[in-house]
Amino acid sequence: MTEAEFEALRVFLKARSGLALSQDKRYLVESRLSSVCTRYKFESLSHLIREIRTGRAMALEKATIEAMTTNETFFFRDKTPFDLFQDVLLPKYLKERAASRRLRIWCAAASSGQEPYSLAMILKEASARMPGWHIDIVASDISTDVLEKAKAGVYNQFEVQRGLPIRLLVKYFTQVGEQWQISPEIRAMVDFRYLNLLDDFSRLGPFDIVYCRNVLIYFDAALKADVLRRIANLMAADGSLLLGASETVLGVTDALTLDPAHRGLYTKTPLARTPKMVAIGAR
Repeated sequence: MTEAEFEALRVFLKARSGLALSQDKRYLVESRLSSVCTRYKFESLSHLIREIRTGRAMALEKATIEAMTTNETFFFRDKTPFDLFQDVLLPKYLKERAASRRLRIWCAAASSGQEPYSLAMILKEASARMPGWHIDIVASDISTDVLEKAKAGVYNQFEVQRGLPIRLLVKYFTQVGEQWQISPEIRAMVDFRYLNLLDDFSRLGPFDIVYCRNVLIYFDAALKADVLRRIANLMAADGSLLLGASETVLGVTDALTLDPAHRGLYTKTPLARTPKMVAIGAR
């Protein structure tokens, strides 16, 4: 792979997925795209890149983007964002949405589903406190492969051992051979959709709570600012945004403000609290 070929791949990935690859990530390209070369019987990365540059290989483009997208996730990942949901956000919105009894949550970059399913289990555990409530959990991702896995809700032993309390495993999963499938009632609580964050996502909103964790780190500053601004536009006036532990809005956008009491939690800044309350898209 020549410098020109690597640069062409960088331009392609940034334009199609937002992924900003630095020059020192050649090793990452080689390791992740080797399986794509094998699948398409390419003798080298140079051959793969030449095919992509023709603009005619849509399936190959999709496979390349999915191979380069990080899909690392697990149940109740990092714990704090889920403690915040259970102990801070849910009590807040149960009070503030008591009249409408409606709550909308978006998990952007949901990968194989562990994040939205973790929230769904928390909500199911709290269902006795929420009679008559309508809860929407929308979970989106750029990878159709991981979305299919998420919809099926089937996980191996390693995946259910990462962060999932044994009590919830026994209560909400059924063992199928060497795999575990989450219950139909939990799967039915989550609406999985394909979405590229580079595209217009205004049709999804509005939302009370947005989880957009561990995805902005792969974008450059301009794209981070653009995505955060558009997320803020979808959030209710008192909406909440949760980012990953290494992500922040500081120095990126003034549309959102860090909650001083809770790390990783952001709210709309007062001057930005004029959300576009667009119609909810068809499910």
